[in-house]
Amino acid sequence: MSDKEQVSHNTDGHEPVYDPENVGADAELGKIYTTGDNNQYLYIGRQKFLKSDLYEAFGGTLNPGLAPPSLHKFANPAPLGLSAFALTTFVLSMFNARAMGILVPNVVVGLAMFYGGLVQLIAGIWEIALENTFGGTALCSYGGFWLSFAAIHIPWFGILTAYEDHEEDLSNALGFFLLGWCIFTFLLTICTLKSTVMFFALFFLLAITFLLLSIGEFTGRVGVIRVGGVLGVIVAFIAWYNAYAGVATRQNSYILARPYALPTNERTIF
Repeated sequence: MSDKEQVSHNTDGHEPVYDPENVGADAELGKIYTTGDNNQYLYIGRQKFLKSDLYEAFGGTLNPGLAPPSLHKFANPAPLGLSAFALTTFVLSMFNARAMGILVPNVVVGLAMFYGGLVQLIAGIWEIALENTFGGTALCSYGGFWLSFAAIHIPWFGILTAYEDHEEDLSNALGFFLLGWCIFTFLLTICTLKSTVMFFALFFLLAITFLLLSIGEFTGRVGVIRVGGVLGVIVAFIAWYNAYAGVATRQNSYILARPYALPTNERTIF
């Protein structure tokens, strides 16, 4: 059988398809044939090659259509966001508790802008990329809280300046500001009822902290604000605990944070 007879011709006008079963020992090595779905194989003489393997020798995956789908593996951003929240909350709460008699809170502005604000916002966006709706909503929102808190104390924004002759209005405005965050935090607390004890405690006590600080602003009672500050310090340590639980593993520490899961029996409210 001649080489021409070893090539079967299609009747629909397409290129000839090589039949490797009919190749004789005298096949011409100089001829190249294709076969398979979409002509994915090349036969050079009696040797079979994948087209993609040959393409990779000339540019690799840079060739159009040959780049493999990207595979992204992200680390857990929650400990970063919780740590940013914890440290900023700790510093502000120490001020609210009037620790060491400090009355000017401006040292927290830097933390509120860059750590509690910007870093926590980035962690929240990271959570959204991981398809974690709760984590993204919580971290991005509290990142926004710290950024807005910093803006109140930065003269460039002119927020405090606008209330120079209206101190009572400023207290009421801050009260509404904190009350809004209290309501939002209570809503998030409801979404932690099936998580762990420490995670639920974090959001529940944070909501109470916002409530106390809001009442303190509305009433002007320093004692209520100081109680909110003390509770805020406790919230900060709980946030650090949850952050540590997400970082510590058997590979990097001998001390692990044990989670205590809350009951998961479903209840329907009509």
